[in-house]
Amino acid sequence: MRKLVPLVVDALLVILFCAIGRRSHDEAIFTGLLKTVWPFAAGLAIGWVVAVAVATRGSGEQKARFDGTALWPTGVLIWLGTLCGGMLLRVISGQGTALSFMIVAASVLALFMLGWRAAVKVIN
Repeated sequence: MRKLVPLVVDALLVILFCAIGRRSHDEAIFTGLLKTVWPFAAGLAIGWVVAVAVATRGSGEQKARFDGTALWPTGVLIWLGTLCGGMLLRVISGQGTALSFMIVAASVLALFMLGWRAAVKVIN
């Protein structure tokens, strides 16, 4: 169960990111939230799959144990997967990907996804 906590935190932060974005543009938060969330949620899933694959590659004693709270490489891979996967899926689905949005999304998602991991490392 504890192994799922980082994934749940990331998912909640992606939802928060999308809700803040919708609110900042005076769009209905709850009625359109799923449309905004799904590309980033799919990107989050991609990021997690890649992070787990990278962390657990190898065999025997060389095989690393996956840590969902690790800033590097786990957090960075999850952030990049969420951002790049989300943007790609937004393009495919006809949603906006203006440069200013990509910069804001990259910054906020980095703060959210890397920030809590850095805070956990400082506290522990």
